[in-house]
Amino acid sequence: MKLALALEQALAAVLRLELPADRALSEFFRRNRALGRRDRGMIAETVFDVLRNRRLYGHLAQGGTGRLERRLALLSPAAPGLAPSVGEQEWLAAVANVPREELAPALRLSLPDWLAARLQETYPGEEFENLAQALLRPAPLDLRVNLVRTNRDAAIVALRAEGIEAAPLAMVDTALRVEGKPALERCASFLRGDVEVQDAGSQLLTRLVAPRRGQTVVDFCAGAGGKTLALAAAMRSSGQIFACDVSGARLRRMKPRLARSGATNVQPFGIDSERDPKLARLAGRADAVLVDAPCSGTGTLRRNPDLKWRLDPGDVTRLVATQSSILAEAAKLVKKGGALVYATCSLLDEENEGVAAHFEAQDPGWERDDPRHHIAPEYCSGMALRLLAHRHDTDCFFAARWIRME
Repeated sequence: MKLALALEQALAAVLRLELPADRALSEFFRRNRALGRRDRGMIAETVFDVLRNRRLYGHLAQGGTGRLERRLALLSPAAPGLAPSVGEQEWLAAVANVPREELAPALRLSLPDWLAARLQETYPGEEFENLAQALLRPAPLDLRVNLVRTNRDAAIVALRAEGIEAAPLAMVDTALRVEGKPALERCASFLRGDVEVQDAGSQLLTRLVAPRRGQTVVDFCAGAGGKTLALAAAMRSSGQIFACDVSGARLRRMKPRLARSGATNVQPFGIDSERDPKLARLAGRADAVLVDAPCSGTGTLRRNPDLKWRLDPGDVTRLVATQSSILAEAAKLVKKGGALVYATCSLLDEENEGVAAHFEAQDPGWERDDPRHHIAPEYCSGMALRLLAHRHDTDCFFAARWIRME
């Protein structure tokens, strides 16, 4: 299959938004196994660039002719050489002269109107512009050094021996940023558990939990275990971590990662819901509970740009109700003097400080803990951790920490 045709077909499959973009693209590549690694990489980069800029590109594409998928691809600087026709060259020249600054912000920055409005409320003026521009750029590739297996300097040397350049990040002492997009799944350092893929912001978030050796810790929404494994390494495999999740499939995906990590203190704990009766055995026992709540994911739009086209305000309303319920139930597991951390990768205030304030109003037996006791002040705003793509070059995170007082 010619690369240009493959690209158009991949775009058509992903832009239907019937599946998350990464899954739709993976299924497309499974159906087209003749495509080489380099071609798959170029197609993926173009597809994700179009998703990030879908609204702007769709607007500009109206002045062209021919198949929409080809017009969208031609607008992307990530696209491989598509050999535009004379007519397409004329259209692209006209597009280059469109005064972008005169376009409405939501159109220019490729955001749904409702999402642009909410972000402008929370991040007014220049902050909104800088944040929205950052969300249009691809995310970097970060690794977490597994301190159970190695240290950061040794990991850098081992990766370099395999042709992978990685630089340390000041944000957290386990974080490395990798150049390019190497095939980590075939890398010896990855296979033996020395490093795991994890955004530096996510690594910093686990520091807010501040687990200590020998403690009992609950990761209430563990998913596939990225933060669970970071907590286990911070505890040097002592104590016990209960990795809870309602999805057995996600917990199963944790198993090979857990085996690679060398951690021996993690117990996967499947639950039916946040009110599962099995949780009673953990009530009042935990030194720390992390609630990395299911959320809109708007803080990960650099990685998951299709989310902004799949979400609507009703989804956010439903998520807020779920988040409040999960947080209230998770709080029951914390013993007196223990810590509760609520986190999202959302940019929307109703999912963040809104849920935190509701929890405080409903349960006064807690005291908000200043995050600066655990992480550097430049990553905090008010009494919460707040990471933003344009300021910190990570995924966007919110987190609040409480201590149980009674």
